[in-house]
Order: sequence, then C-alpha cells, then structure tokens
Amino acid sequence: MPPATADRVPQHTAAHLNARIEEDIEASVAYYAGRPDEIGRRLGELDREWDIERTLEANAAGVSLFGLLLAVTVDRKWLLLPAGVAGFLMQHALQGWCPPIELFRRLGVRTAGEIARERYALKALRGDFAGVAGSPGERAQAALRAVK
Repeated sequence: MPPATADRVPQHTAAHLNARIEEDIEASVAYYAGRPDEIGRRLGELDREWDIERTLEANAAGVSLFGLLLAVTVDRKWLLLPAGVAGFLMQHALQGWCPPIELFRRLGVRTAGEIARERYALKALRGDFAGVAGSPGERAQAALRAVK
C-alpha cells in the first residue's frame, strides 16, 4: 500500500533533513512572532515558494526535453534519459521517493504541507483566525475565509 500523499516525501527523507526543515519552520515563526508587521511579506514569499512536487516536475520536464533534444540531434540512445526520468516519476508517484528527492531536500525544498504549516502558523500569529466564532454555519464560513 503506497504511503499517504502528505507523508510520503518526509517518510523517505533522512531524519536529520526533516529535523532541519522543521527547525527552519520553527525559527521562522519565532522570528516573525516578534515582527508582526513583516508577516504579510513572508506570506507572499511562501505563496511563491516552489514545493518539492513542482520542483521535481520542472526538473523532470527539463531533463526529459534535454534528452529528447540530444536524441534528435546526436544519437537515439539519448532516449534512455527521458525513459529513466519517466521511471523516476512513476517511482515517486507510487513510493514518494526517487533519486532527485534527496538532493532537493538537502537543498531545503519543502513539501506543500511543510510550507502550509509555516503559512498557517504565521496567519495565526497575525490573528487571522480570531474571528472564527458564532453558529456552526457562521464558524464554517469564517474558517474558510480565514484560511484563504
């Protein structure tokens, strides 16, 4: 049974890398706790941050296109490169791991969940969730507005 989507990359990442990413999130939240006027700027940065899936997809597309270009201009044997990339993508889809993941995680590329964790901690610091009160229907609408 494949691991849950949200857990699969951290499950296949070395513990010290997961710990470093977690420490970076905690340090960021602690920093902005003392600088609430800067939280909006940081949230903008988080909105533009590429997660591991996007990074992997862009890398795979680039390497595949490069392999196709070499196959057309140099030698058909270069078709093995995009074939290998497709295999890695399938492995990642099923297991949550493929060889480039370790490199990207070492470079600090985070999962969407890790980025969201920092985002929502900062929004909570800013007070975005303070207005979630009232009847169940009102609370549901306020909660949906708060997470936008």
